[in-house]
Amino acid sequence: MEKLSRTLALNFWREVEKIDPGINSLRLDVDVAAAWKDRIRSKTSRVRTPDGSSIEVSSPRMGARQEMLLVRAFYLDIAQWAAHDPSRWGPWAAPCPISDSEVNMRKESSHRKARMHQRTRERLPVLPTLVSSVAEYRKSSERLLSAAQEATPGTTFWFDGEEFLVPPGNRIDTRVVELNTGFRRNLTHEEHCAFWTWAVVEILRHTGIRNEELLELSHHSITQYRLPTTGELVPLLQIAPSKTDEERMLLVTPELADVLSAVVSRVRRTSGAVPVIPCYDHLEKVWNSPMPLLLQRKFGGENRPLTRQTISNMLDAALERAGIVGVTGEPIKYRPHDFRRMFVTEAVMNGLPPHIAQVICGHKNINTTMGYKAIYPAEAIEAHRAFIARRRALRPSEEYRTPTPEEWDQFLGHFEKRKLSIGTCGRAFGTPCIHEHACIRCSMLRPDPAQRQRLLDIRDNLIDRIAEAEREGWLGEVEGLRVSLSAAKDKIAQLDQSATNRSANVDLGMPSFAQVAGRQSTTVGPDSASPGAAQ
Repeated sequence: MEKLSRTLALNFWREVEKIDPGINSLRLDVDVAAAWKDRIRSKTSRVRTPDGSSIEVSSPRMGARQEMLLVRAFYLDIAQWAAHDPSRWGPWAAPCPISDSEVNMRKESSHRKARMHQRTRERLPVLPTLVSSVAEYRKSSERLLSAAQEATPGTTFWFDGEEFLVPPGNRIDTRVVELNTGFRRNLTHEEHCAFWTWAVVEILRHTGIRNEELLELSHHSITQYRLPTTGELVPLLQIAPSKTDEERMLLVTPELADVLSAVVSRVRRTSGAVPVIPCYDHLEKVWNSPMPLLLQRKFGGENRPLTRQTISNMLDAALERAGIVGVTGEPIKYRPHDFRRMFVTEAVMNGLPPHIAQVICGHKNINTTMGYKAIYPAEAIEAHRAFIARRRALRPSEEYRTPTPEEWDQFLGHFEKRKLSIGTCGRAFGTPCIHEHACIRCSMLRPDPAQRQRLLDIRDNLIDRIAEAEREGWLGEVEGLRVSLSAAKDKIAQLDQSATNRSANVDLGMPSFAQVAGRQSTTVGPDSASPGAAQ
């Protein structure tokens, strides 16, 4: 409802009033509708420059088709209501300014899927870097806080080559001053942020749950199941109903068990109970009943749940500390849903059946699960290599043996014999000349542009020989000479056509080594280098 209201009131009608002030009807002129469509296809945002000033930057709106689809649905709904209640809705019915072709979402869905796959491909390789960074920062924050708490107020202490001052006075939080910069730091708050950043990253990457499901994890979510066959207790994590209104159970791995144990130990009171606190559901717009939430921390003397914005801020700060950037040098941003896509991609590529991944993620349709899976080129490469291996297994093994020096010399000599006076012969290795060296007639002859004059001389000579044969009555040679003359003319026409094509082409230049450095190349294998390979 928020998105629909924002689209209709802000992105549609407000922009229409700017284009046509005083408009009081949904019946838009063609010029007004075209101007609004141009505006909705782009968005303007303010960007801060390195010198501190801000400028407005216009960029394409990725969801323009979705916005126009909502407006089109608005017009069609009014038309349908007008048919059932003309007295109320009839005055507002108007022709829809958006055609069906303008809101075709098939291409938009393909583009969105490609963007999400590219986003996953960029973030999955650097995920280990983020994981190690948040773990190291957590340990460093714990050691710094412990050192500050052991120091006497009013004295200084050293940590990792930096000197800190502990101000005098009793405080709830441990605060220090960096003597080199004079910056005041709240070490208790930093340690809290470091721990919860680590916990959020670990839970998300091991479970692939949604952000809403993460915030609603409680102490009651941790349960266990006894296997009926062996009697072994298996820890499970119960995910509360969220988007699909269905709960599901996830198997707790040893790594995830360590994280959940650390979280419970942190939020548990001295009595052993986890504090019961209420939380606000931003999607349902309701206050949930008080629960022993796992993701809660002290704030202003009371326990409060972590929010969506807090998690986003923690992830941004962790990425900035890790210095993770993309191929363009721009910082990479992670959002909680990115971990869900990476979880599915990594699980399926490591052999997990897609229908099992569907159950783990709680998707209604398996196509949604497969849409999360970013297909890597390595899969196509491995499949092609397996196909080649199967094909080779069906071919005689002697074709893949190491050639003898004599065979290799014979193979190289074949290319030396290709060179002719008027071009190059393109016949394959080990095949005889089908025209008995009447090269001017052969379709495998590739004429050399530098030998065009030689071809003209051959053509003129053939014309003279045909005239002589007809004059002398050598009718047996006339037919063969005419075949050669026709072939010579074809070769000359082929050269002229190639020259015309080259003159119409654009020269892109030869790439330098710096442009191609770092690319992978495939060495020539026995399929193309051995005498037995098909040419």
